[in-house]
Amino acid sequence: MRHHTGYIEVICGSMFCGKTEELIRRIRRATIAKQKVQVFKHRLDNRYEGVAKVTSHTGQHLEAQHISHSSELLPLVAPETTVVAVDEVQFFDDNIIDVIQELASREIRVIVAGLDLDFRGEPFGTMPEILCLAEEVTKLRAICVVCGEPASRTQRLVNGEPAHYDDPIILVGAEESYEARCRQHHIIRQGARDSLSPKAESEIG
Repeated sequence: MRHHTGYIEVICGSMFCGKTEELIRRIRRATIAKQKVQVFKHRLDNRYEGVAKVTSHTGQHLEAQHISHSSELLPLVAPETTVVAVDEVQFFDDNIIDVIQELASREIRVIVAGLDLDFRGEPFGTMPEILCLAEEVTKLRAICVVCGEPASRTQRLVNGEPAHYDDPIILVGAEESYEARCRQHHIIRQGARDSLSPKAESEIG
């Protein structure tokens, strides 16, 4: 059954906050409701069992179609599809905004999940605009590995040390490369010096 109007849902937050688990939960509910669902992910994200699955850090997974560019998505959407889900939406090019808008205009429910902030703690790619266009936004938080408080940032580690600000934005990894951190314990190295909040600096020192 097709919706009377299409709409966009966004699930966002840091790594390890449960974005993909929530995406999978919504997809499974739609499937139980006998809705035709198609799931897409960027080919760049191949951290787990291969590029043809959406997989959470806890091991939950669903079959997905893998694509490299947003222009590939629309031709793959079947006429009977009523729900389209896109995981790791932040990896896609700018045209993904037009694609999900077009899907919503076709009376399709669009569910996207992705990082709202990059490893620097800055807005990630097209996510700010997607968040503004969405009818529904769910922002999840993880647990800071340093203090146990709610975490909204993704800490990138290179050889066990915080990454530098001028490192590439996109570098796919899993537990060995990233940690969830709160604002106070999120560290970005600036050249030879670390950029720390006063609280984190005092705790480390």
